[in-house]
Amino acid sequence: MEAMREVLGIDVSKSKLDIELLKNGKVKTKVLQNTPAGHKSLLEWIDKSKASRSSLHVCMEATGVYHEALALTLYDAGIKVSIVNPACIKGFGHGENIRNKNDEIDAGLIARYCLAMNPELWTPPPLEQRQLRGWTLRVQALKDIRQQEENRLEAHTIGGMEDVATHVKTHIIWLDVEIKKLEKEIDDHIDRHPNLKNDAQLIASIPGLGMTTIARVLGHIGDIRRFKNAKAFAAFLGVTPKQRTSGSSVRGRTVMSKTGSSSLRAALFMPSMVARRHNPILRQFADRLLATGMAKKAVIGAVTHKLAHLIYGVIRTGKPFDANFLSNRLAIQDGI
Repeated sequence: MEAMREVLGIDVSKSKLDIELLKNGKVKTKVLQNTPAGHKSLLEWIDKSKASRSSLHVCMEATGVYHEALALTLYDAGIKVSIVNPACIKGFGHGENIRNKNDEIDAGLIARYCLAMNPELWTPPPLEQRQLRGWTLRVQALKDIRQQEENRLEAHTIGGMEDVATHVKTHIIWLDVEIKKLEKEIDDHIDRHPNLKNDAQLIASIPGLGMTTIARVLGHIGDIRRFKNAKAFAAFLGVTPKQRTSGSSVRGRTVMSKTGSSSLRAALFMPSMVARRHNPILRQFADRLLATGMAKKAVIGAVTHKLAHLIYGVIRTGKPFDANFLSNRLAIQDGI
């Protein structure tokens, strides 16, 4: 019976794991450190609780990088794991009319979601993808630091602090060198792995997309073919349109759903602006929307949505971008 399934919900944070086990209608809870030792203790606690590793289903929210090591440990131990979009858990909580929020409540909510929804099982991405994601995150971190240093340089220059400004300039030069080294490592990494190289070449055929964006897409998403269609891929990115309408009185503006990875949306935002100017399909699409009176920011959101469909299309078909083919076939349809 469905009620007899053994499920375990984990609320993952940077430092700790709040855990709730539902077994035979009974609840057990535990708090452990989010460390390798804590992960080992979790396996021991599962065994001590007489939960079957082969039948237990563990669910946790996607939490950036904090959940990854734990998910791998559980998967390697033969335990079924699901990593769920936090928006799904939040929506499920609204359905339960939960008003309070703390880590213990969240763990229980995740466990009940797992029991009720039986979400799709997770499999670890290939090592080369995880490595690529690590490199791209590191490059972005250095670029963020560089921007902070540029802001400091401006402030110290205006304030007449030339000695400090010189020191900041030296750091910026060092950052530029390190960023170039990492970008070279990313290019070499993609070239060393045929699957990554092939997908990168296909995505690069879309005007407006450079290697920085391509590497981030492949590193964070991996094999795009795992999505059943372009709509599912766009939903994963959080670039699907969201309308606020209700009856005859509520007519809110259309916005992005923003339920996916914020870093990926940020990675696609600037390329969308570039593609809007240089990609013939997206340029016509944007011009058509602007002609209807749509706000420029909303148009960029729509272009990002369309760009996600183009990325999915070239990967799924295995064919480079063809503006003439798409113009004839899609005729800039409104629905994508």
